[in-house]
Amino acid sequence: MQPLTNLLPAAYLKIAEEVKVPLVHLVNTITLFEEGATVPFLARYRKEATGNMDEEQLRLLEERLEYFRELEERRQTVLRSIEEQGKLTAELKAKIEAVAEKNELEDLYLPYKPKRKTRASTAREQGLEPLAEWLSKQEPDGGTPESIAETFVSAEKGVENVGQALAGARDILAERISDDAEIRKAVRKMMWEEGVILARKSEKADELLKQQKETKSKYETYYDFHEPVAKIPSHRLLAVRRGVKEGFLHSEIQLAEARPVEFILSRVVRDRGSVFAPQLEMAIRDGYQRLLDPSIQNEVRQSLKERSDAEAIRVFQENLHSLLLGPPAGAIGVMGVDPGFRSGCKIAVVDETGKFLDSATIYPNEPKNDVAGARTVLKDLIAKHNVRAAAIGNGTASRETDVFVRALVRDEKLENVFSIVVNEAGASVYSASRLAREEFPEQDVTVRGAISIARRLQDPLAELVKVEPKSIGVGQYQHDVDQIRLEQGLQATVESCVNGVGVDVNTASFALLKYVSGVNERVAKRIVEFRNNSGRFASREQFKKVPGFGARTFQQAAGFLRIRGGENPLDQTAVHPESYPVVEKMAASLGVGVADLVSRPEMVEQFKIEDFQTATIGLYTLGDIREELRRPGRDPREKFVAPRYRDDVLQISDLKEGMELEGVVTNVTNFGAFVDVGVHQDGLVHVSELSDKFIKDPREAVKVGDIVKVRVLAADIEGKRISLSMKPARRAPERPEPRRAAAAATPKAARGENGRKPQREPRPQQGPRPER
Repeated sequence: MQPLTNLLPAAYLKIAEEVKVPLVHLVNTITLFEEGATVPFLARYRKEATGNMDEEQLRLLEERLEYFRELEERRQTVLRSIEEQGKLTAELKAKIEAVAEKNELEDLYLPYKPKRKTRASTAREQGLEPLAEWLSKQEPDGGTPESIAETFVSAEKGVENVGQALAGARDILAERISDDAEIRKAVRKMMWEEGVILARKSEKADELLKQQKETKSKYETYYDFHEPVAKIPSHRLLAVRRGVKEGFLHSEIQLAEARPVEFILSRVVRDRGSVFAPQLEMAIRDGYQRLLDPSIQNEVRQSLKERSDAEAIRVFQENLHSLLLGPPAGAIGVMGVDPGFRSGCKIAVVDETGKFLDSATIYPNEPKNDVAGARTVLKDLIAKHNVRAAAIGNGTASRETDVFVRALVRDEKLENVFSIVVNEAGASVYSASRLAREEFPEQDVTVRGAISIARRLQDPLAELVKVEPKSIGVGQYQHDVDQIRLEQGLQATVESCVNGVGVDVNTASFALLKYVSGVNERVAKRIVEFRNNSGRFASREQFKKVPGFGARTFQQAAGFLRIRGGENPLDQTAVHPESYPVVEKMAASLGVGVADLVSRPEMVEQFKIEDFQTATIGLYTLGDIREELRRPGRDPREKFVAPRYRDDVLQISDLKEGMELEGVVTNVTNFGAFVDVGVHQDGLVHVSELSDKFIKDPREAVKVGDIVKVRVLAADIEGKRISLSMKPARRAPERPEPRRAAAAATPKAARGENGRKPQREPRPQQGPRPER
C-alpha cells in the first residue's frame, strides 16, 4: 500500500464521514494498513485502534483510500498538463485542488485536455475564434453578426462566405459550452434525477432468434421498456446491457431536451432579444445535441454500470458468504456420488478426515437399471468403510439416485446412514485442476469430482475454497460485471469466511491456508511442506520455524491458525498469542491454571474483565477473550440439518398447484429467491411472495442454504418455470422460520450462468415516458 502523505486533509475528512468513524481511529487504521495489517486481523485483534470497525467498514475504507489515491495522482497529472500549457491560474488551481470527485476533476480539465481534430479546432485554425469571442461577450457596438462575420470571410482560409464564418464561430461556442464544468455538473444532475432508461427491440432480434432456434426471446420484457435512471435496479440494467450486447435490444438514456437547453440559455444568453441571441441559441442547441448530451449519457451510463456492478457483486458476495459458512456435517465417513444415467454413478468414499479410501461405479438408473447390483456395491462400501452419509451431486439423475439410496437405507434399516443432495457447482472445474491432480494423481476426473462432493458435505468451506469462486455460481449476471472487481470482492469474501471460522493448521490444505490473514501462497505451501516433513504442529510457536513465517506473518496469522490437542490449550482458540499473558493473569486470579480455565468455561463469569485492562489491551479485546473462553475452539457455524424432499416429487410434472414442499434456498437475487424442491429445476419465490410483510430486499427474509417451506403457485412444464410462495396458506396464519441447511448441500441454482434456463424476471414498474 502506497503511503498517504500526498493525500489532502479534505480526503481524510471525507473518508471519515463516509466510513462513519472518528478521524483519530481513521488515521490509526490507515497507519496499520500501511504497516501491512489485513482486514481480518484489524477487525478481530486491533479493535481499540480502529474504534471497533467491522470488516464491512474496513473494506469500505480500503476502497475509498484507493479512490482518493487515484484521484490525487490524476489531480497532479492535470495540474502539470495545464501548467505546461501556460494556462494554470491561481483560481483554476484552487478549484482543481478543492474537488473530491473524479468526474468534477475531469470537467475542469476538459477545456485544456488535448483533443483530436474537431469542428471547433478547424474553426480556430480558420481564425474564427475572435468572432466567437465577440458573440460570447454580447457587447452591443452597432455591428450585427452578419456584418462582423463578413470581415472573417477568406477563401485562403477556407471560409467562403458569412454563413460559414458564423457556423465556425458557433462550433467554437458549442464546444466551450460542452466543456463548461458548471454546465456539465448541472446537466449530469438532471440526467440522474430526470433521465429515463429506454430499451426497444432491435431490427435484427427476430433473425437472431431464428439462428438460436428459439420461438421466444428472454428479452421480450424489454422490447418496450422505460424506467427512471434514479430507480432502475441493478439486475434490470444488467439485463438491458446484456440484451444490447447480444443484439436483441437498442437502449439509450433520454432526457427531455427543454430542461437542459433552457438552463444553458439562462446561463449564456444575457438578452433574449439581442442580435446575439439567435446565434448563441443555435450554438447552445447544437452543443447540447451533438456534444453535451452524448457525453453526459456516456458518463451516466458508465456510472450506472459501476453502481449495478457493485450491487451485483454485493449480492454474489452475500450468497457466497452464506454458502461457504454452511453447517458442516463434520468428521464422518462419507460416500460421494457423482450421479448419471448412461455413464453410471461414480462413487468415492472418504473417511472422517476426508482421506480417500475407495471408489466404484454403479448403474441403478436407466438404461441399465441394475438396481440389485448397485445395492450390493453400496451395502459393501457402507459396511467396509463405516459410511455415515451419501452425498449425491445435484447434476443429472441426482433425484433418481437419491431416491434409490434412501430406499436402500430404509430397506436395509441402516439407521445411522442418511442421503443428501449437495451442490456440485464447480466440482468439475476442481476435478480437472492442477490442485486436484496433485492431490489425486492416480484418479481420473470423475473420481476426483466424487471425492470433492463427499468432502463438501463434511466441511463446505474447506472444500469450496479449492474452486474459483465464480464457478460456484450463486450470483446474478456475474459474467456481465467488472471481472476484476468481482474477483476482488469474492476473494475478500472467502478470506472473511476462512478467518471467521479459523483453520486447523494440522489438517488444512494449501488451498485453505492461503486465505489465512497474512499468509500468501508461498507461505501456505511451506506450512504444508513443514508439516509433511516434521509432523504435526504442537504449538503456535512452531510456526516461526516455517521458512518465510516471520514476525509480521506470525502477528497477522497466529490467531486464525488453530492447533487441536496442542501443548497450550489456548492454541485451539481464537485468543491471539499476544494476549496469552492476560489469560494467564485471569486464571491466576482464580487460583487455577490456563488449562482449567479453558476446560471449565463457567469460571469466566467469576472475574471482571475491567480488572485486566492495560495500555494496549482494552475492553474490546478483553470482551472478545471472554467470549472465546466461554466457548473455546467452538465452530461458529450453525448446526447441520438435512432437507427432506418428497419421494413422490421427482419432475416438474409431479408438481401441483397448492402443493406444499420443503426446499433449499440456492440463490438470492434482488427480485427474489430460487429454491430447489428436488425436481432438477429451481423455482422462483418472487420478492412479493416471500412474506406477508413488505420486503424490499429478499435477503431480509432468506439466505442461501436456508431450508424453507414453500407452496407451488404454478409449474410451467414446457417453459421449465416454477413459481413458488413462502406466504402462509390461509389455514396456516404464520410461516415457520426457515431452518439453516448445510450450504454445501444446496442444489445448483436455476441461472443462465450455470447452463440452465433462467426464470423470466418480473416486468418492472415503468416510469413516465419522456417526450422525444
